[in-house]
Amino acid sequence: QVQLVESGGGLVQAGGSLRLSCAASGRTFSSYDMAWFRQAPGKGRQFVAGINRGGTSTHYLDSVQGRFTISRDNAKNTVDLQMNTLKPEDTAVYYCAAVWWPTMTPLFGSWGQGTQVTVSS
Repeated sequence: QVQLVESGGGLVQAGGSLRLSCAASGRTFSSYDMAWFRQAPGKGRQFVAGINRGGTSTHYLDSVQGRFTISRDNAKNTVDLQMNTLKPEDTAVYYCAAVWWPTMTPLFGSWGQGTQVTVSS
């Protein structure tokens, strides 16, 4: 099982940008398809963006398509989420996870601490 630590969240005004990063431990990171999820207050966890193990294919939630970009660096064991033109409805705790491709189902049952993103109007 890969250990994941998210960072990069913060408070930003609507229209602003943030870049989230997820650092993975272990030598098998490149064998995992990865994704970002988010959970807003009072709501369930929601898929946001996914990237396959080679970084050659991506998939996005419709509402973030064109605003968010997922990328990975297998040499550094990281997967990032560049978020532009942020909206108040993007406010949530963001988590990264290893997933089954293409269903984006999390592989493991545990989650990291996540990173809080708050977008003010």
